[in-house]
Amino acid sequence: MFNTIKNNNPHWQQTIERIVKSVVSIQFSQVSAFDTESACCSQATGFIVDSKRGIILTNRHVVGPGPFSGYAVFDNHEEIPVKPIYRDPVHDFGFLQFDPNLVKYMKVQHLTLRPDLAKVGVEIRVVGNDNGEKLSILSGFISRLNRNAPDYGSLTYNDFNTEYIQAAASASGGSSGSPVVNIDGHAIALQAGGSTNASTDFFLPVNRVLRALNCIQKNIPITRGTIQVTWILKPFDECRRLGLSPDSEARMRSLYPNAIGLLVADIILPEGPADKLIKEGDTLISINGKSIFSFISVDEILDSNVDQNIDIVVQRSGKDFSINCKVQNLHSITPDRYVQVSGAIFHTLSYQMARMFGLPVKGVFICYASGSFRRSNDTGWLIDSIDNKEIPDLDTFIEVMKSIPDGARVPFVCRHVTDMHSPKVRTTYIDRHWYKTFKLAIRNDESGLWDFVDLGDPLPMEKLKPLNAKFIDLPSDEEGARNLSRSIVGLSSQFPITIDSYYFSGRNGSGLIIDAKKGYVLTSRYFVPHDLGNFHITIAGSIIVPAKVIFLHPLYNYAILKYDPSLVLAPLQTPKFSDEPLKRGEKVLFVGNNFSRVASQETRITDISPNNMPKNSSAPRYRASNIKAITIDTNLSSKYGSGVLSDKDGTIRGLWLSCLGETRDDGSDSVYHAGIDATDALDVIRAFQNSDEIPKVRIVDAEVTEIPLSKSRIMGVPEEWISKLENVEGIDRINFLTVSSITCPNFEESEIKSGLEIGDILLAVNDKLISSISDFKVMFTTEELKFTIVRKKKVSNINVKTVEIENTDDIVMWCGALIQKPFHAVRQSMKQLPSGVYISSLSGCSPAMHYGLHSTNFITHVNEQKTSTMEEFLRIIKEIPDNTYVKVRLISFDNIPFALSIKTNYHYFPTFELKKNTKENKWLSIKCNNTDKKEEIKEINVDVNGDTEMK
Repeated sequence: MFNTIKNNNPHWQQTIERIVKSVVSIQFSQVSAFDTESACCSQATGFIVDSKRGIILTNRHVVGPGPFSGYAVFDNHEEIPVKPIYRDPVHDFGFLQFDPNLVKYMKVQHLTLRPDLAKVGVEIRVVGNDNGEKLSILSGFISRLNRNAPDYGSLTYNDFNTEYIQAAASASGGSSGSPVVNIDGHAIALQAGGSTNASTDFFLPVNRVLRALNCIQKNIPITRGTIQVTWILKPFDECRRLGLSPDSEARMRSLYPNAIGLLVADIILPEGPADKLIKEGDTLISINGKSIFSFISVDEILDSNVDQNIDIVVQRSGKDFSINCKVQNLHSITPDRYVQVSGAIFHTLSYQMARMFGLPVKGVFICYASGSFRRSNDTGWLIDSIDNKEIPDLDTFIEVMKSIPDGARVPFVCRHVTDMHSPKVRTTYIDRHWYKTFKLAIRNDESGLWDFVDLGDPLPMEKLKPLNAKFIDLPSDEEGARNLSRSIVGLSSQFPITIDSYYFSGRNGSGLIIDAKKGYVLTSRYFVPHDLGNFHITIAGSIIVPAKVIFLHPLYNYAILKYDPSLVLAPLQTPKFSDEPLKRGEKVLFVGNNFSRVASQETRITDISPNNMPKNSSAPRYRASNIKAITIDTNLSSKYGSGVLSDKDGTIRGLWLSCLGETRDDGSDSVYHAGIDATDALDVIRAFQNSDEIPKVRIVDAEVTEIPLSKSRIMGVPEEWISKLENVEGIDRINFLTVSSITCPNFEESEIKSGLEIGDILLAVNDKLISSISDFKVMFTTEELKFTIVRKKKVSNINVKTVEIENTDDIVMWCGALIQKPFHAVRQSMKQLPSGVYISSLSGCSPAMHYGLHSTNFITHVNEQKTSTMEEFLRIIKEIPDNTYVKVRLISFDNIPFALSIKTNYHYFPTFELKKNTKENKWLSIKCNNTDKKEEIKEINVDVNGDTEMK
C-alpha cells in the first residue's frame, strides 16, 4: 500500500496507518489556459480537512485559477468527482469538495491543521502521490521556517508574501498538495514544490489555510487584502546596508529574538494603493502600531482591513516614514472570467502576472494567443488596440470585437510583458466562421464550473472591392522572364484544427498562376495539405483575396486553389508551360519566392531521380511519393521553398516545391526542397484550363523505387529486357522500378486493389517499356492497366486496378479527440487496418488525453459495441450521457489491442461533427446534443478548447 519507512518506529507506523485514509490522489485537467496556467492534464495529492463537508486541501497550482475538471482516488481506490470551491489569489493552496455520501466502502476522516507545531528539527513525513505512485511516504526534518517563497520562473505561478518551510524529503512530481505530518498525525504544512538542483522541498505554512477553512465552515467570505507591494525577507546585515538604523535593529531583535531579519519592499506596482508612498528598499517596521517581522502578521492585518485605511511605518535611509494607505480587495484584482473569440482567450491582467513584470494591474491579457491572434509566444501579450480602437479593459474589448465583421483584416497592436518598451504592430484576420464561438466564461464556485454566456453571432463578411496593383518585373533581358513576377503570388494558410495528422497552425508560401482568367493557382501541399482552413492569395504584395482549395494531388505534392478573378484588376498573366521534360545538365532560370520577395538566378539541373519523401514514424501524414525529384546547382534552392524553373523566355519547365518529411529526434520537422517537372503536372493544369470540371485522378496505389541492373539480374530480369532498357535513347539513369510498398485497402474492402506485390519489378505498362518513373505516372480515367512484371524470377502479365484517392470529408470531435476515417497516409503505412475509426489528434487538456487515448490509435469498440465505421461510431457515442464512463477498446498503430475507460465532459468538450458538402465545397458543423438527441446544423463552427495537437 505504501513505501516502507526506514525508521520502523511503532508510533510512526500507527500514525501513518491512520492518516493515509485521509490522503487522496487527484487526477485533474485544467481544461483551458488561464492566467499563469496553460491547459494540461496532470496528477497531484490532496488531503481531507473537513470530513463532514467533504473538503480537500491541495495546492493552488493544482486547483488552478481557471476551469478545472477532476476526481479524487481514495486509499481504498474509490473514485469520487471533485469540484473547486476556492483557490487563494496569492498563496499556493486551494480547496476541492466532494460528496461524502458517495464514499461507500470506507469511513471518511480528516486531518487537523496545526501550523503552530511546525518547528525546526521536527521529524516529518510527506504522504502523497509522489512521482505518480498511488501512495508514497517520504521522511525528513524541518530545517528552516523562514525561507522566502521559491521562484519557479516567469510567466508561471509563483507564491509571494509568505514564509516557506524548508526540508530535505526529495519529493517529486505528483506530490504537490501532500500533507506534511508530525508523529502525532497533525498536518503542520502543505507540500508545494522543490528544487531541481538539490533534494530540498518547500512547504507552505497552513496559517492562512486554517483561516480560509474556518471561513468556509462558518459560511462567511474569505476576505483577502493587499496594497500591491511584494515584500521579501532580508537578513539583518542586508537590512543595515539598505538603511536600517542600529536602534531599530536592536529594538526588533529584542522584541523577536528568533528573527533573522525584516521584511523589505521589493516590488511596488504602479497605480496600486502603495504607489509613490512606499519605495523599493524600504524596511517594514510596523502596521497599525504592531511591530512586524513575519509575512503572517502582514497577511493577518491586511485580510482584516479590506477597504479600510492602515498606518504603515517603514524605515528609509535610517529615518522612519509614516504612511496611511487603503487596503484593496485582493479578489477584485484576481480575474474570474475570460472571453474566447477567434480561437484565442482573453482576460483582465492579473495581479500575479503584473507583479512579475512591475506593471499596473489593468488591461486585457491574451493568456492563449491562438487563431486570429496567434503569436510565436502563445501567452504573455497585452493588447493596446484593435482596429485602431484603444482596449483599456475586457468590456471594451468585447464591444470592439462585436463591431468587427467576420473575415475583416484589422490593425492590431500588442506588447509582450517581457518587453513592454516595444509595441508590436500587426494586421490580423478576424476569423469568426471557423472559430464561431464568441463567449464569456464566468467562474461559478457553487457548481465548480465556468458558466458560458454567448456574446452573439459575428457581423457578416464585408463585400470585397476589385483592386489594382503594380508589379515589379524581374531583372532579365527576356520579356517573358521579366513578366514571371505577374504569374507568382503569395499564399497564406491558417488551419483551425488538426486533421490528417498535419498539426501546423498555418503556413506562408507562394503559388503559380496557371489560369489568370479563371483564377487558378498551383502551390505545394506543404502549404495546403487539406482544405479545412482559411486560404488567401496575395498579389504583388498588395491585394489579398480569399481562395478555396479545389484539387489535392495524391502523390505529386501540389494543390490547386481558386480565387475570384473579378476581384483583381492587376495584370496577372498565365505563363507558358513546356511539353519537353527537363534533362540533367540543362540550364534554367530559378525564380524563388519566400512570400516577401522574389529572387532569380540562372542555374543548371544537377540530378533528376525518383524520390519518395521519408515517412513520419510518429504519425503518418501526407508526403510526396513516386515523384521525379529535380535538384539544381544554386544556394537559393535551400532558401526559397517555392518557385519555378523556367527557360530564358519565361516558359515554365519545372515547379519548385517544399515537401514535408519525417519528424526529427528533437521534435522538429524535416522539410525538403525539390523540383518536379512541369510535364508531370501538365495533364492536370490543362484539364483546369480547358474545362470547369475538376479532373478525377486515378493512381496505381503503390510506391516504387529504383533498382540497379546488377540487382535486377539477381531478381530474375531477363537479359532481353535489360537490353531494351539500355537501348532507350535520351535517358541518363538505367534502372528498373520495383514496388517498395503497397497501400492497404480501406477497412470495408477485403483486398488490395492494385494486384501488385512488394518486390515486383516493373518492366512495362500496357506493353510500353518503363524506362523512368514518368512512365509510371497518373492515368485520369483508366480503371485498369496491364503490367509486365518480374515476380519470383518469372516474367508475367497482370492486370492492375487504379484507384481514386478520397480526401477527408468527415471528422468527429469527441471528448477532445479528433476522430476520422483512416486517410491515405495511414493506409500507406499499414498492412491492414484494424478499424475504420482513427484518432488523428488530441486536444491537450481533454478527457481523451487525461484518460490515455493517443493519436494513431484505432477505436474498435465503444461499450462493447463494434465501431468498424465512422457512422457506427457516431451513432453509438450520441447515446452516451454526460459525465459517464465509457469503455473503449482500441488497437495501437503497432497492432497492440488494449482497453480503457474515459469519462465524458460535454460542458467543456461537446461532441460535434464536421462534414463536407462536396457539391458546394463547403464544410458544415453538426453539433451533437447528447441530451435530447437533436442535431443542430450550422455553418462552419470549430469550437475546441485549445488547439488539437499531436501527443
